Amino acid sequence: MIEAFIPAAGLGTRLKPLTDHRPKALVEVEGQSLLEIAIHKMKVLQASRIVVNVHHFADMMIDYIKQHDWGVEVLISDERNQLLDTGGGIKHAEPLFSGNNSILIHNVDVLDTIDYTSFIDHHNRSNALATLAVSERSTSRYLLANSDEELKGWMNTKTGDVLPKDIDTARYRHMAFSGIALIEPSIFQLLPQADIPYPIVPEYLRIAEHEVVNCFEHNADDWLDVGKPESIILAAQMLHRNNE
Repeated sequence: MIEAFIPAAGLGTRLKPLTDHRPKALVEVEGQSLLEIAIHKMKVLQASRIVVNVHHFADMMIDYIKQHDWGVEVLISDERNQLLDTGGGIKHAEPLFSGNNSILIHNVDVLDTIDYTSFIDHHNRSNALATLAVSERSTSRYLLANSDEELKGWMNTKTGDVLPKDIDTARYRHMAFSGIALIEPSIFQLLPQADIPYPIVPEYLRIAEHEVVNCFEHNADDWLDVGKPESIILAAQMLHRNNE
């Protein structure tokens, strides 16, 4: 059994003007909101509870969630006071999880056809504290993985920044993070408090120095970032393929 966290609090600036009057989670593809699509996916994966964080147009999000019968428990992690970034958002949501099950994190603006049976099996076999979905595709920011699919570093090709600072990037595979991860609840003990916003990837890297943090490679064609208005057409095509 798993639980799920759908990060949906972002400002959706890349999706403007579609997000001028609504949060990105309520942008629609083929008459379905991105949030509806994500919740349905988590239901199919038999998530016992789903947590959604909110900030941008938070009241609209809360009303939308409460007005629907999702057929599964959907809880709200409220970030109205402060947007907490990817890491702070996960930590802030901790009290809403049972503490007994793995948690699937799935960005609301991502569509995919990843083989989740293989993903979950891969995570469980490795006894990893976290497993990150990745693929070989062009991006400016790469995760660095060794031959055993273990996370070892990060690099930004635009700025030249790397983590850790002394890593030899040429030694590792360069993989794009897909905004999807499976974590064990014990990872919460290793995350900083959510007093201020912080990103999650540097925390995964820090934790990987002492714990198993793995990468799960999927086909790049099985994934789509619905981050810009022009990607809505591609998203509709992916939904059609899924329904065939």
